[in-house]
Amino acid sequence: MRSLHGFDLGRPERLAAVLVTVGLLSGCAGMDVESGDADNRYIEGDGVATEYSPDEREEAPDIEGETLDGDQLSMSELGGDDVVVVNFWASWCAPCRAEKPVLQEVREENAENGVTFLGVNIKDDRNAAQSFESNFEVPYPSLYDQPGEIPQTLRDTVPPQAVPSTLVIDREGRIAGRIIGASDYRTLSELLESILDGEDGSNTAAGSAFARGGGQ
Repeated sequence: MRSLHGFDLGRPERLAAVLVTVGLLSGCAGMDVESGDADNRYIEGDGVATEYSPDEREEAPDIEGETLDGDQLSMSELGGDDVVVVNFWASWCAPCRAEKPVLQEVREENAENGVTFLGVNIKDDRNAAQSFESNFEVPYPSLYDQPGEIPQTLRDTVPPQAVPSTLVIDREGRIAGRIIGASDYRTLSELLESILDGEDGSNTAAGSAFARGGGQ
């Protein structure tokens, strides 16, 4: 019997083990599962954006806690009347590293539009997270949520183990949009633009049908 990717299939028990493994992997089609260690297992989304029309939007919890620098901070205190982009990340997450320059570019372009960014660092080592922020020169604060408690409060909107993920909170404190997976420039920019346009009624097509991402 031939070998498959280096496995000797000559013994029945080995063949059974390989077939079980193949079955498990095929069952995860479309889902990239990675981990830094046993506590850092996460599911990487495809980066597709969803926008919620105003009548669909649910109130967001007031995300709060201690920042990586040790200060107490809440989303309502930081954002005020701004639209708030909340990004969930970890230093061990490769897609988080890839999307960080995108987040910073979109933040700079929308600063005068009343858009504020807030990071939530989860399942991470504080020192590693601080080094990550220093290396990328991240200009906005991040809450340090090692247990991953904040994503649990949003589990109906974002899977708690989907890292990175991004939420957009409108000026009324409601969840207006989300991206599950790494944000690319076009996806995040168009999602924000659509939400901002909807504030003055110029966007009448907003809703859950909005979909962009996955490298488009």
